[in-house]
Amino acid sequence: MPPPTVRRSRRRLPVALLAAALGAVTLGAPSPASASDTAEDTGYLVGRGIADVTGEAAETGMMGYSSFDQKTSGIHQRQRSRAFVVVDRASGRRVVYVNADLAMIFQSVRQGVMAQLRERYGSLYGEDNVLLSATHTHSGPGGYSHNVAYNLSVLGFQKETYRAIVDGITESVAEAHEDLKPGTMSLGTGTLTNASVNRSREAFDRNPAADRAAFPDGIDPAMTVLRFKQGDKDAGAINWFATHNTSITNKNTLISPDNKGYASYAWEHDHEGVRYLDDTPGFVAAFPNTNAGDMSPNLNLKPGSGPTEDEFENARIIGERQLDKAREIYEDARPVAGGVDSRLAYVDMENVTVRPEYTPDGKEHRTCPAVVGASTLAGSVEDGPAIPLFEEGMRTPIAPILEALRVDTPSWLQSCQYPKASLIPTGLLSNVHPVTPKRLPLQIMKIGELHLVAAPAEFTIASGLRVRRTVAERLGVPLDRVLLQGYANAYSQYATTPEEYDTQNYEGGSTLYGRYTVPAYQQEYARIAESLREGTALDRGTAPPDESARQFTFQTGVVYDNPPSGKAFGGVLKAPESSYARGSTATVEFATGHPKNNVRRGSTFLEVQRLENGIWKRVLDDGDWETTYRWTRLNGLTGTSKATITWKIAADTAPGTYRIVHHGDAKNLFGKITPFTGATGTFTVEQR
Repeated sequence: MPPPTVRRSRRRLPVALLAAALGAVTLGAPSPASASDTAEDTGYLVGRGIADVTGEAAETGMMGYSSFDQKTSGIHQRQRSRAFVVVDRASGRRVVYVNADLAMIFQSVRQGVMAQLRERYGSLYGEDNVLLSATHTHSGPGGYSHNVAYNLSVLGFQKETYRAIVDGITESVAEAHEDLKPGTMSLGTGTLTNASVNRSREAFDRNPAADRAAFPDGIDPAMTVLRFKQGDKDAGAINWFATHNTSITNKNTLISPDNKGYASYAWEHDHEGVRYLDDTPGFVAAFPNTNAGDMSPNLNLKPGSGPTEDEFENARIIGERQLDKAREIYEDARPVAGGVDSRLAYVDMENVTVRPEYTPDGKEHRTCPAVVGASTLAGSVEDGPAIPLFEEGMRTPIAPILEALRVDTPSWLQSCQYPKASLIPTGLLSNVHPVTPKRLPLQIMKIGELHLVAAPAEFTIASGLRVRRTVAERLGVPLDRVLLQGYANAYSQYATTPEEYDTQNYEGGSTLYGRYTVPAYQQEYARIAESLREGTALDRGTAPPDESARQFTFQTGVVYDNPPSGKAFGGVLKAPESSYARGSTATVEFATGHPKNNVRRGSTFLEVQRLENGIWKRVLDDGDWETTYRWTRLNGLTGTSKATITWKIAADTAPGTYRIVHHGDAKNLFGKITPFTGATGTFTVEQR
């Protein structure tokens, strides 16, 4: 019998151009940011949850590198959403923090999740007290935005991927909600210096000395760990560190949560014994990003390089370095007190008048309607270059190809965006159809003594520092109690300081709203921080509309599936060897159907099973590091395809009798989808 295709929950849910272009805490006095912060108000309810958010595993464009050629062809590891709910027992206030193995949290995702939470819980979880963030992996299926710019390389909106993400995030929150128990939190910090490098040092070096002095090596080495306990039992941890989740390159087509996903998996699965398909609560370890806009894990400053030349090994090593430091800080974390609270406001980032106190020259300035710069098309050459002939630092559209492709930008907008070589005025195009976002959710969330500035963009370390300084000053708290939580609640590309913007490197060309984008963020976050500090109501502004009805796709669906001649679905096309030594690799092939027929969220396309006392028991699935599932089309006309499953047999694998099982789904000519299961013959793993 195949396993269920959707994870059973303890709670039942209610009824080419543009795409390439867009591609230690000091513990002391409690924060004054909430009226509930008194010595006796230290009790919390703490809940945690994990759910699968993996979308379409084949023939779907991937999100992050904006490469038309990068389409999913299988799974190396599944993507997951990790959620924490914290309730201040004294005030009754609660907050939800989510970190998901995704490239971005788009406004579309936030709208979908909030709608499901409202249906389930009414007003308990609303705009203010829910924070959604992404790790920024570039190895997952895309097409889940409602903005054209971020769906083009995927050939439009991908409904099944979007649904898997929204349903999975909601499920993780629901699990955390039902897991609430009396608990405590502890906080700690440390530094990690061998997991990031500045990929835009020329731009960083243009910042004032006070900014550069905060990062003498040009990196943000700070790691902050928030530890959760339920009673005397460890429940989970959130581990913030700034590095791009791009150890795996744009040549890869297997779904992977990359280095941060590996860190989460290794802590949960290897150290805490979590088995994701068992549907029981377990330790939850999230590894979110902060201001990682110019932080690369590719230590040799080229894609897939450093520490090794193997991209998956790099993901493991960089992930392991984050894991080891996080566990070290975790052990030394100190208890925290203080309430929980949050504020959110929607801001039209294309029309902000920035007051003189936030601008470098002390004069009033304005942000601009969004424009994609020519430098954006170059991509970040250290992590994933985009279109040939384009280079970082381009300030004038002089290349003939650029002139041929450029969309006219009015002179007033070119002046507003100066010195950007204006290429595509997405803000103006959005007046007709949503291309890039205008109104963005800006949020500050307080969890005990920690304050998260939830930002809908990729902030460089210097721009993140400026926002953190502004917020810390308004709240009256130490700087190290304020973190810039990037990739949160929506996505609008990059945010560079005015000085960095002037170099028009990739990050500057991708700063949509002009030179004064970061000063505008400082001003608006200062307003939100003041409301949080005073405990006053905040004008939330106007939320962007739901654009779900205006979506389109050019991606073809599955017509039908056929097994190869003489085979049934699930039939073995390549059998395993009779025995394997530990440390070797087993590779098998099955006749299969298209993975789009069923994304198998909360389930698996494969199992490695071991025979124990006459019963086959699952020991690995498609969420494990040692396995890969790859889908290959054999004949498009006849609808035949195969699944290739590999198992890199770990050195500590228990000797014994094994088999490999494949679960899939096939679609016939009449559109009916039928699940199937196939299994290899037995083989042994031997200790040689």
